[in-house]
Amino acid sequence: MRRKILNDPIYGFITVPDATVLRLIDHPWFQRLRYIKQLGLSHLVYPGALHTRFHHALGAMHLMGQAIETLRSKGHAVTDDEAQGAAIAILLHDVGHGPFSHALESSLVDGIDHEEVSALVMDALNNELDGALTTGLAIFRDQHPKHFLHQLVSSQLDVDRMDYLNRDSFYTGVSEGVIGGDRIIKMLEVVHDASLDTRKSRLVVEEKAIYSIEKFIVARRLMYWQVYLHKTVVSAEVMLVEALKRAKTLVAGGEPLFASPALQRFLSKPHGRDDFRDPEVLKDFLRLDDHDIMGAVKVWAEHRDKSLGKLCSDIVQRRTFKIALQSNPWPADEVSPKRTAVAKQLGVPADQAEHFVLTGRIVNNAYDTATDRIELLYKDGTVRDIAEASDNLGIAALSTPVEKWYLAWPRGLT
Repeated sequence: MRRKILNDPIYGFITVPDATVLRLIDHPWFQRLRYIKQLGLSHLVYPGALHTRFHHALGAMHLMGQAIETLRSKGHAVTDDEAQGAAIAILLHDVGHGPFSHALESSLVDGIDHEEVSALVMDALNNELDGALTTGLAIFRDQHPKHFLHQLVSSQLDVDRMDYLNRDSFYTGVSEGVIGGDRIIKMLEVVHDASLDTRKSRLVVEEKAIYSIEKFIVARRLMYWQVYLHKTVVSAEVMLVEALKRAKTLVAGGEPLFASPALQRFLSKPHGRDDFRDPEVLKDFLRLDDHDIMGAVKVWAEHRDKSLGKLCSDIVQRRTFKIALQSNPWPADEVSPKRTAVAKQLGVPADQAEHFVLTGRIVNNAYDTATDRIELLYKDGTVRDIAEASDNLGIAALSTPVEKWYLAWPRGLT
């Protein structure tokens, strides 16, 4: 195959590794990611945040190639089939995302997350391509003998996070998210247990990269507060969630609503994990992108139902809810009066005021030691967790989740 070269604003020219990967990139299910924004509604706060899951997937694939090259140069055996499998696994790791990425993950479907949908998409593509994705699927599901390959796809220090931190920082202009990705990749290593069982091989980082890892963890914490969990972003996202809830209620009551055929399916009835065994459900889900949602929202903004019309017109015109954060759940005596006032001011029934006065929890967990660890490899062969090894006391503190509770309500509420 003649090598396909792509120009990426973060890395410059990147190369598609082989014909199978190029075929996957050209597939309509992957091309759909061009129309799903990486950061959901964050562009309402950061105007430049209009990059897509398509950008991110290609960037992560590029970093995977660099990581494999580094490990090979240090004597770790990675076959061409495994390298291709790793590239496929990271390329398709987000193919199961629905419109607006994480914002609507539990609004359109029930009890199935985007990772599970991604695996189902990869299964379907594997059948279509006569088993070409078998190794990639094993790596994605952590069923491959070399565990470290899965860790490059999904772990506390994977190429997914390395790409999205630098990419999201670039497009939002939030410089606190910039990390030393090149140095981290060059410092990657693999260690084995005493039995040399490759299943127990795991990804580590040479100890001289300790400061780059510290910056990586701090950058992730700051990006969550400044971008992913920015209170105006949270406000806009919960408004969109409530608009879809109201739309589903109306459809269930027999009210006809404008929507694309694919969106109609997911508005008209709940779809959970078992439903996705039906190939037609999966195909309809993969017809959805941001355009389906915003096209409907723009039409719904003129709907006679006051709640749906108000929510959607406020989204379209960027009249986001006011939002307040605190460390404890909001008491009922703070929430109820606001709902009563909203019902009176908007002229909607009391139960519909729950669409406009919202409370919930957001969590910032920059380094989650409960699921995985970032380990440093020392020259004497010992391995230590970054939280224990760092002389920066803040790193240990960052392994503790921070939760905040929000209260959101319409602007202009009297």
